[in-house]
Amino acid sequence: MDKSLRRPVIAGNWKMNKTPAETKAIIEEMKPLVANADCDVVICAPYIDLYAAMEAAEGSNIKIGAENCHWAVSGAFTGEISAEMLKAAGVPYVIIGHSERRQYFGETDETVRDRTRAALNAGLKVILCVGEVLEERNIGITAEVVRKQTKVALSGVSKDELANIIIAYEPVWAIGTGLTASPEQANEVCAIIRALIAELYGKDAADRFVIQYGGSMNDANADALLAQYDVDGGLIGGASLVAEKFAKIVEAASK
Repeated sequence: MDKSLRRPVIAGNWKMNKTPAETKAIIEEMKPLVANADCDVVICAPYIDLYAAMEAAEGSNIKIGAENCHWAVSGAFTGEISAEMLKAAGVPYVIIGHSERRQYFGETDETVRDRTRAALNAGLKVILCVGEVLEERNIGITAEVVRKQTKVALSGVSKDELANIIIAYEPVWAIGTGLTASPEQANEVCAIIRALIAELYGKDAADRFVIQYGGSMNDANADALLAQYDVDGGLIGGASLVAEKFAKIVEAASK
């Protein structure tokens, strides 16, 4: 297998941070810092910031994404945003199934599947999140949990559609805690995911499939994590809110 078959993707997940004015300012700061990146660069911002982000990123190599979308095209879902709306607004990426959506907002494997289907139908690129909680890791069922989450989310996804999906392995115990999986732990689970992709879609598809690590990746640990064979990028939380830190991660992915 050849890691050069896969182009790394570094995506920032801003969560519930930044006003539109702050969004414009930080993207303007980021643009020259990541202009020569040899990887794809994505910023996933709150809905209210998307237009400001796209305006600021226009003409640069920074792509913009949303942090979630609904599974329905339209309907009586107060406060929700559909994938079709994101597509119409010109947003190319969307995060689906982040652990905070699962933990705080009742997200299930089945709703992740349905949101993924809606996003693909709308022509969006999906950053699909999977990962175990600490108790599941401690009792040794990480592989089972991650395989199940991935299989359910990808049910009904064709081999051609797989090209529009990135999987982000994010151990829930490392989200917002400052804890990080060791490079070896991260690679082990990313390899489990790649093996499952090979089972479902064939070795050729698996060799080209991008798998990120998301779980407190930052400018200090990015080099070691991204050097792992099966880690093809990162879904970055807090470090993506600081232009210089985010740029250092992009630099690490470009080596």
